[in-house]
Amino acid sequence: MKYNRFRSDLDQVSRLGFGAMGLGGSFGAHDENDLIRSVLNCLEQGVNFIDTARAYGNSEHILGKALKAWNGERPFLASKVESLGPGSVGWGTHIPIESAYPQGWIRKCTEISLKELGVDVIDLMQLHQYWPQWDKADYWMEELLRLKEEGKIRYIGISLPDQRHDIALSIVRSGAIDAVQTVFNIFDPLPLDCLLPFCEEHEVAFLARCVMDEGGLTGFLTEDTSFDDSDYRKSYFDYVPRQMYIERVNRLRKFIPDYANNLAELALKFVLHHPAVTSALVSMHIPVYANQNIAALNKAPLPDEIFEEIRKYHRWVRNFYDTKFW
Repeated sequence: MKYNRFRSDLDQVSRLGFGAMGLGGSFGAHDENDLIRSVLNCLEQGVNFIDTARAYGNSEHILGKALKAWNGERPFLASKVESLGPGSVGWGTHIPIESAYPQGWIRKCTEISLKELGVDVIDLMQLHQYWPQWDKADYWMEELLRLKEEGKIRYIGISLPDQRHDIALSIVRSGAIDAVQTVFNIFDPLPLDCLLPFCEEHEVAFLARCVMDEGGLTGFLTEDTSFDDSDYRKSYFDYVPRQMYIERVNRLRKFIPDYANNLAELALKFVLHHPAVTSALVSMHIPVYANQNIAALNKAPLPDEIFEEIRKYHRWVRNFYDTKFW
């Protein structure tokens, strides 16, 4: 396992993070005991960064059980305050801060997370949504700072609602936050243009999500792949005709096996190529895939020229929120 500094030399976090959305059933139902074992499997192999959220079903509760069964060093825990925007509102378009996070809600949500996780402190608490219009209000930041003063959280972060990476530039420069979480993958390398350099300059942790594009970049998708109604990905890959998506993925196979053993390894190597990426968050609730991802960290990195070729000629930015929430 490889590690990176998280704001402070006292905090070294694994460059591969356990994205815990899958623990809540977003990608299909799994036995709870299997999910607990999946967490322990990653912890045993050195993964020490776990990212969850109040909105991820019973993910925090399952993590709490896994942490109780874990006898090793305590991992770095990140969670997110659930937005109260009704339904899908607030993801595809801005809503007032008073609707998303009314006064007192951040504290209440944090207290629930602490109880579910079975811990006294959460290392990183993030807003699950963030819009720059909210900077005109100060009460939400004051609530987070007060929780920090009380020792209930250690760091403050934001998670961007979609691929509009530029909306975080002003708050990153302000020095008010410790971390930004956003979409970053082969198809969407836009954080490399502005947000990632800004985070590096201002020493703000950069957390990459959707590294595998909800699994699409692994090459698993076919014309006949179907998803249950409860699966988060049910409409995700049909933003365009599915064959078009498969064709774009297949173009990446030219780099296999010379630069990666498989497409998932290529996707992970691409995101971790930039040293300012603090951690790449990947769903690792299925051990066989988790083990492959962990093994990829010890492989040779992408040559700079290959990284640049992928960055320039394989970007294919799509905002799936256009169909999911509009």
